[in-house]
Amino acid sequence: MSDPLIHSCDDYVVLEPGKDEQLLSAEQTLLWLQSWLETIEEIPQDLKAQPSIEAAAKRLLETACDLEWETGFILRWYAVRLDPPVI
Repeated sequence: MSDPLIHSCDDYVVLEPGKDEQLLSAEQTLLWLQSWLETIEEIPQDLKAQPSIEAAAKRLLETACDLEWETGFILRWYAVRLDPPVI
Protein backbone atom coordinates (compact mmCIF):
# COMPACT_ATOMS: atom_id res chain seq x y z
CA MET A 1 0.00 0.00 0.00
CA SER A 2 1.31 3.42 -0.88
CA ASP A 3 2.03 6.13 1.66
CA PRO A 4 -0.92 8.60 1.85
CA LEU A 5 1.62 11.44 1.75
CA ILE A 6 2.29 10.58 -1.90
CA HIS A 7 -1.26 11.62 -2.77
CA SER A 8 -0.57 15.12 -1.48
CA CYS A 9 2.35 15.53 -3.89
CA ASP A 10 1.56 17.26 -7.16
CA ASP A 11 4.82 16.65 -8.99
CA TYR A 12 6.95 13.71 -10.10
CA VAL A 13 10.47 13.18 -11.33
CA VAL A 14 10.27 10.85 -14.33
CA LEU A 15 13.25 8.80 -15.50
CA GLU A 16 13.57 7.04 -18.84
CA PRO A 17 16.75 5.22 -19.87
CA GLY A 18 18.89 7.36 -22.16
CA LYS A 19 16.99 10.58 -21.45
CA ASP A 20 17.36 13.45 -19.01
CA GLU A 21 15.11 13.41 -15.98
CA GLN A 22 11.85 15.28 -16.36
CA LEU A 23 9.78 17.11 -13.75
CA LEU A 24 6.08 16.55 -14.48
CA SER A 25 2.81 17.38 -12.78
CA ALA A 26 0.70 14.49 -11.49
CA GLU A 27 -1.60 14.85 -14.52
CA GLN A 28 1.35 14.87 -16.94
CA THR A 29 2.84 11.82 -15.21
CA LEU A 30 -0.44 9.97 -15.55
CA LEU A 31 -0.54 10.79 -19.27
CA TRP A 32 3.12 9.72 -19.61
CA LEU A 33 2.31 6.35 -18.03
CA GLN A 34 -0.76 5.94 -20.22
CA SER A 35 1.28 6.58 -23.37
CA TRP A 36 3.75 3.88 -22.36
CA LEU A 37 1.01 1.40 -21.47
CA GLU A 38 -0.68 1.97 -24.83
CA THR A 39 2.43 0.75 -26.63
CA ILE A 40 3.24 -2.26 -24.48
CA GLU A 41 2.66 -5.64 -26.10
CA GLU A 42 1.37 -7.30 -22.93
CA ILE A 43 0.19 -5.29 -19.98
CA PRO A 44 1.56 -6.51 -16.61
CA GLN A 45 -0.60 -9.17 -14.96
CA ASP A 46 -1.56 -7.04 -11.96
CA LEU A 47 -2.94 -4.32 -14.26
CA LYS A 48 -5.03 -6.57 -16.50
CA ALA A 49 -8.02 -6.35 -14.16
CA GLN A 50 -8.20 -2.58 -14.65
CA PRO A 51 -11.10 -1.46 -16.89
CA SER A 52 -8.98 0.89 -19.02
CA ILE A 53 -5.45 2.05 -19.78
CA GLU A 54 -6.19 5.22 -17.82
CA ALA A 55 -7.22 3.18 -14.78
CA ALA A 56 -4.12 0.98 -15.15
CA ALA A 57 -1.88 4.06 -15.31
CA LYS A 58 -3.57 5.53 -12.24
CA ARG A 59 -3.09 2.24 -10.39
CA LEU A 60 0.62 2.26 -11.30
CA LEU A 61 0.99 5.86 -10.17
CA GLU A 62 -0.64 5.04 -6.82
CA THR A 63 1.09 1.74 -6.08
CA ALA A 64 4.49 1.62 -7.80
CA CYS A 65 7.47 3.72 -8.78
CA ASP A 66 8.88 1.70 -11.68
CA LEU A 67 7.93 -0.48 -14.61
CA GLU A 68 10.37 -2.81 -16.33
CA TRP A 69 9.51 -2.37 -19.96
CA GLU A 70 11.94 -4.96 -21.16
CA THR A 71 15.05 -6.47 -19.63
CA GLY A 72 17.28 -3.59 -18.58
CA PHE A 73 14.82 -0.87 -19.68
CA ILE A 74 13.09 0.43 -16.58
CA LEU A 75 10.80 3.45 -16.39
CA ARG A 76 10.81 5.17 -13.00
CA TRP A 77 8.77 7.94 -11.39
CA TYR A 78 9.06 9.44 -7.94
CA ALA A 79 6.67 11.79 -6.17
CA VAL A 80 8.41 15.00 -5.10
CA ARG A 81 7.34 17.96 -3.02
CA LEU A 82 8.51 21.27 -4.45
CA ASP A 83 7.13 23.46 -1.68
CA PRO A 84 7.17 22.72 2.05
CA PRO A 85 3.72 21.81 3.42
CA VAL A 86 1.71 24.63 4.94
CA ILE A 87 1.06 23.97 8.61
